[in-house]
Amino acid sequence: MPLGLGWPNIVTVLRILLVPVVVALVLVQTRAASYAAASVFVGGGLTDLLDGYLARRFGSSTLTGAWLDPLSDKLLVVATVLALTAISRFPVWAAVVIVAREVSVTVLRAYLGTRATSMPATAVAKWKTAAQVTAIGLYILPLSSGAGIPKLVVLSIAVAITVVSGVDYFLNVDRNR
Repeated sequence: MPLGLGWPNIVTVLRILLVPVVVALVLVQTRAASYAAASVFVGGGLTDLLDGYLARRFGSSTLTGAWLDPLSDKLLVVATVLALTAISRFPVWAAVVIVAREVSVTVLRAYLGTRATSMPATAVAKWKTAAQVTAIGLYILPLSSGAGIPKLVVLSIAVAITVVSGVDYFLNVDRNR
């Protein structure tokens, strides 16, 4: 295992290291930077599948990975959403919902962690991540104004799944005790 972390955790750490790259590219606000940001963001989102695959394939699930993986997803999503919102390229209402859900679930995970309880990702949470990566990726891209309605539809679906997955975690806290 490299650095004593294992490959899944190294992939997760690499995803965290992509966060400032995506944010910087979003803030540059050029067409080329937007395409690069979208590529890095979606690539970072796809690494979530890779680290999960590696952990299962090699039986190398760790407590560090169980904590770090969802945190890295949240950092990638929240930082990108905040950067896009700051430059008026992402709806504030959606940013508020997404950030509130990610922060509240992180606080819940931390609380459960103090009680030596984990909160594994649910199926709906995995769909949430995929929907968020798709929607946010569309908002990063410098698409024409004609893409406004399709982007909003995809974002609305992502926000709905975001809310459902957040509520699901809080309603099912007992299953994690």
